[in-house]
Amino acid sequence: MHRRVLATLAITALTMTAGCTSADRADSGGDGTHPLTVENCGTDVVFESPPERVVLLESAPITILDELDLLDRVVSRAGTFTSEYYSDDLNSRIDEIPVLSEDIDASGHLVLSQEVVIAEQPDLVLGLPDGMTREGLADSGANVLVQSVYCPDVEPTTFDTLYEQIQMYGTVFDRHREADELIASLQDRVSAVTDATADAPERTAAVLYPSIGGGPLYTYGSASMAQPQLDAAGFVNVFEESAERVFEVSIEELIDRDPDVLILLGQGDVTGLENEITSLPGSHSLRALADDNVLIQLFNFTEPPSPLSVVGLERIVERFGTGG
Repeated sequence: MHRRVLATLAITALTMTAGCTSADRADSGGDGTHPLTVENCGTDVVFESPPERVVLLESAPITILDELDLLDRVVSRAGTFTSEYYSDDLNSRIDEIPVLSEDIDASGHLVLSQEVVIAEQPDLVLGLPDGMTREGLADSGANVLVQSVYCPDVEPTTFDTLYEQIQMYGTVFDRHREADELIASLQDRVSAVTDATADAPERTAAVLYPSIGGGPLYTYGSASMAQPQLDAAGFVNVFEESAERVFEVSIEELIDRDPDVLILLGQGDVTGLENEITSLPGSHSLRALADDNVLIQLFNFTEPPSPLSVVGLERIVERFGTGG
């Protein structure tokens, strides 16, 4: 069965318990299910009560926290929070959260010591940058939750992965009703796209992450959020046979697969991303470049799974149509 069909089935057959928590669900918050245990990256994480002091070490969870009315529990943040992702109102509230660090190394990883995070006395840390450990943070009383797409041995990603992430936050923070409402809204938006593309001729695409300055070229396989985005938009990912999330690809292999559409992901200033492709030898033969079928997209509009991934899906359809 084609992945596009599987993605559509997954949207309509979501298991709302998410499979990631041992707590019984309720229809609304305040159900007294704590203490509870959730599984995250193969680790059982125990919550005696809903977290009150959250340190945010990656940007992806912020739209979920906002929709669940939890942003006031974030006591500090670190990393890059690009304003183009958010509304003016959300940007102003993000700006009010104290910043621990905005230092990003050449590989795009946050530079921050564990001691600085511990000094914030968090009971929950979202994200686990290099140099930090669950054990070290747990010794100070802080639990850690990591986006499931970044876990080792990650399964193929679907929109269920996003819904399960939201459901886990709803359970941990005792925000079941808000989580259900957000999931339902996102499901409706994804279904609107899959309905529009259901009978369209299939087109091919590749989602790429070019390195600035002539470094390696990366592409995304079935373990990435790029896969269900392309499935829902009516595209076949030319690298979907790879079970990896992201991996290096040569320009020769990209030319050989010659997708109809290229989606280029980047962070920060992405205005020069297309030049990183056109400067590669032989790239002029790519039909996507010849037909001007290129979309430049900020990274979090695809990865990791968040409500922004649904915005990214809608941007793909807006740029390339439904194929009808």
